[in-house]
Amino acid sequence: MQEATVPLSDEEARLLQQLEQSLAAEDPDFASTLRGSKFMARNRRVAVLSGLGFVAGLVVMFSGAVTKMTWIGVIGFLAMVGTAFLFSQAWKRGIGNRDETPAAPSGRGGGQPKASGSFVDRMEERWQRRRDEDGL
Repeated sequence: MQEATVPLSDEEARLLQQLEQSLAAEDPDFASTLRGSKFMARNRRVAVLSGLGFVAGLVVMFSGAVTKMTWIGVIGFLAMVGTAFLFSQAWKRGIGNRDETPAAPSGRGGGQPKASGSFVDRMEERWQRRRDEDGL
């Protein structure tokens, strides 16, 4: 039996937003845990299933090649492409713990590391951290 959901009114949505903001201000660790735990679990599940689907598509593609039935190979290839796309989307959304931060701040500015940035910026920060750790 499925329950019907009723959308929130504007006033209720505003109150909910205020409650979320006050929770985030009072206890940011708890708020981030609540916000991301189900999301990360879903992304991990999608990533695992798409990995298994990719392997299954690979098997189907090779079985089509061995039996010389091109259409089976094409189906396997399409399954591989589709599951690779699903995996990449789950990876982009995040399948790991984003709360992991290095113990010591990086030596470049002495300030807080940026919360987000471009791919190149993140790779640069990782490179700098590795160089700093190896130098110790």
